[in-house]
Amino acid sequence: MNLQEQIIEIAKEAGTIMTTAKRPKIMEKSGHANFCTETDEKVQRFLIERLTEVMPEAAFLGEEDGQDVFTAKMSSGYCFVLDPIDGTSNFIYAYRPSVVSIGLLKDGKPHIGVIYNPYDDMVFSAKAGEGAYLNGEKIMSTEAPLSDSLAVFGTAPYYTELQDKTFELAKKVLPLCVDLRRSGSAAWDMCCVAMGTAALYFEMRVQLWDYAAAALIATEAGCRITDIEGKPLSYTGPTSALCMARGIKEVPECFK
Repeated sequence: MNLQEQIIEIAKEAGTIMTTAKRPKIMEKSGHANFCTETDEKVQRFLIERLTEVMPEAAFLGEEDGQDVFTAKMSSGYCFVLDPIDGTSNFIYAYRPSVVSIGLLKDGKPHIGVIYNPYDDMVFSAKAGEGAYLNGEKIMSTEAPLSDSLAVFGTAPYYTELQDKTFELAKKVLPLCVDLRRSGSAAWDMCCVAMGTAALYFEMRVQLWDYAAAALIATEAGCRITDIEGKPLSYTGPTSALCMARGIKEVPECFK
C-alpha cells in the first residue's frame, strides 16, 4: 500500500474504536461546552502509535494530550495534524456525525488528507494535486449556484465572543441559499461542500486540526477555501474559514 492507503486503513481502525466505545467519561477543557472524552484520548494515542510506525520521522500535532501547539519545527518536514474525534459533543450525545481527521503537512503545506465517518463508512481522501475521493471514487463540488444549494456553518461554540458575528452572517446567508445546516463537525461540513451536498461553509474560528485534512479535500474537489476575509489559510493555527463550491462564482457580499 502507498502512504495514503496506509493512512486510510489507520483511520478506519480508529473509527472502530469510536463505534465500539461505551458511553465515555467526559472531561471539560477551556471554553464554553468544550469537551474531551477518554475515547478522544484513546484514539489520538492509537493514531500516533500507528502513524509513527508508518512515518517515524514525522512530527505530531493533535487536539488532545497537550500536543496542540504548532511549533516552528513543524513547518519543515512532515507533520501529522490529528483530530481523533471531530464532533466530540455529537459523539457524547450520539448525535452524528463524528469523524476521524488526519492531515499530513509537508514543509508546512497540506500534502495528504483523510477523513473517516465510521457511522456511514465514508472515507474522504486527497493528496495535493491528485484530486479528492470518497470511498475511492473521485468527487467534485457542485456547479449549482448558491440559490439552488444548501449552506452549512459552524458556530465556533467555544468562543462566545464570536456568537453575534456568526449569527449575523447566518442571517444574511439564509436568504441566499435553499436553507442552512449545522452538523457540529467542521471537517464534516467541509467534506459536504467537497462532495456537493452543500455549496458553502463558514465558521468564525476553527483550529488547525479541524481543517488540515478537510481544506485539502475541499480544494482538490474544486472548492475555494480562504479565511472570512479572503486570505489564504495559514496552516499554523486557528483561523476563520470560508469554503465555496465551484458554482459560487463570486464571494457573497456579506463576506466582503
